Amino acid sequence: MIQRLLRMAIGWSIYFLIFIIVLLFLSDIVIVKSTESYLFSDVDSVPVNKTGLLLGTVKTLKSGRQNLYFFNRIDATVELFNAGKIECIVVSGDNHIEGYNEPQDMKDELVKRGVPEERVYCDYAGFRTLDSVIRMWKIFGQTKFTIISQPFHIRRAVYIARQNNLDVVGYAAADVKSYGGFLTKVREKFARVKVFIDLIFNKSPRFLGEPVVLP
Repeated sequence: MIQRLLRMAIGWSIYFLIFIIVLLFLSDIVIVKSTESYLFSDVDSVPVNKTGLLLGTVKTLKSGRQNLYFFNRIDATVELFNAGKIECIVVSGDNHIEGYNEPQDMKDELVKRGVPEERVYCDYAGFRTLDSVIRMWKIFGQTKFTIISQPFHIRRAVYIARQNNLDVVGYAAADVKSYGGFLTKVREKFARVKVFIDLIFNKSPRFLGEPVVLP
């Protein structure tokens, strides 16, 4: 009896594992194929949009080292702004813990690089990529904009936006090739599955609020 239950448990575990692998594969394929024509890495070819959405990340890692994801996104945003491809920037990220402020850190770095302070707006409630994208529409009134992040992240953001009928493109910051980068990409695979769960249940941002009018 125990052996039979054990065999059944192993069998169901194998089926479940196969199901997860297929789900990860299909989610990845759909998002990659659906967003291929909306991603740009050449500043000359990316379309001009009034606003750029810079997706936030932490500036300094727990080890004390600089987070290359952060600085590469800053580089890409400054490049777009200096090329006249965007006029203003919304920095969206996490700010739920005292002393942890992704949007403000990114704004400070952009201003330090020469972007006028009045052209940078902070969205302090971008707790998830979905929140950042939907709040860009519902709070900042933008239905056409450029998303800035690393390629793997942009694909998910662009897919979410396009599924909500937003006319967006993505501008790719330089990727990070390291062990930490590998772990980030593994987490991204599961995040892509979550995209479809959110779409099925019509998930909304955690917080909305009063509209912000961009000039």
